Amino acid sequence: MFLYILDFLNDINSSFSVFEYITLRAILSIITALLISLLLGPYIIKKFHIYNLSEVIREDGPSTHLKKSGTPTMGGLLILTSLLISTLLWADLENKYILYLIFITLSFGFIGFLDDYRKLIKKKGISAKSKIIMQLIVAGIISLIMFSLIEDRQEQQLIIPFLKNIIIDLEIFYIPLVMLVIISTSNAVNLTDGLDGLAIMPIVLVSGALGIFAYLSGNINFSEYLLIPYIKDSGEITIFIGAIVGSGLGFLWFNSYPAQVFMGDVGALALGAAVGLIAIIVRQEIVLVIMGGIFVVEALSVIIQVLSFKFRNKRIFLMAPFHHHFEQKGWAEPKVVVRFWIISFILILIGLATLKLR
Repeated sequence: MFLYILDFLNDINSSFSVFEYITLRAILSIITALLISLLLGPYIIKKFHIYNLSEVIREDGPSTHLKKSGTPTMGGLLILTSLLISTLLWADLENKYILYLIFITLSFGFIGFLDDYRKLIKKKGISAKSKIIMQLIVAGIISLIMFSLIEDRQEQQLIIPFLKNIIIDLEIFYIPLVMLVIISTSNAVNLTDGLDGLAIMPIVLVSGALGIFAYLSGNINFSEYLLIPYIKDSGEITIFIGAIVGSGLGFLWFNSYPAQVFMGDVGALALGAAVGLIAIIVRQEIVLVIMGGIFVVEALSVIIQVLSFKFRNKRIFLMAPFHHHFEQKGWAEPKVVVRFWIISFILILIGLATLKLR
């Protein structure tokens, strides 16, 4: 939005041209989203308490979680509000990648909102089948749009980390890959969101790291030097990523142990889908698997547990998702969360190392 009046401001004073730089707008996006989250947080939490929008604690979970009963949920609305306002203020709204991200974030956020709302009102969320069908429809729409608007061959290539000479042209298989990455990342983040602050910090870290890839991929000189695809105009999504980082840190202020508000599906599904789409745009889907290793392990733990119990009638883990396994072993919740954060940080560094180790 600010870019629309930039030409007018430049006529008054050429110093305003500094706002054309992506780096400055990314910083301002972080600060704006953070301030909005911190300012709106107390008001939204108070309203959630008034309308009794509180999390239903599963009785078969760790006993320590029972004291969380009454904690407001759907805090993802706070994240999405600050994220979207900051993006609308500082991003180029004519950039197709920004529009893709706004669409996928709002769409998956709406699916999560429906699920959260039904859990609160009817004590039962939408069925897993209905949820996955809605996700498939939304992911299918965005994948078809992106495929039809591809301008450069590099936009549909699969990059293999650490190997500079192996690049796979996906062609029509680009569509199912987009759908797979968006849906799997969205649900993996949702499964991880089970402890205070557990999901949001890895989201901030992974998003920030992908922001580096986005900025470099959008610069033809950096991309050529680092042997990564040059994706025209992809640098602009750094502003959207900055908004994720700022809104995520603002939310963490209220979501850190003991949480004053939970993210809910409205936040987890939306942020997961957005991160998945960012990785697709910058052609770093495999790097996302590395940097988002915590999300991958959490999702796999549920799949393994379900399959093992179905076919062997035995559990592999004391409880799934994986973070509950450690709680059942006696680890305090803050210890589980912080150690998962540390692992995420290490995985981020490995992912960033792929920039040079090719």
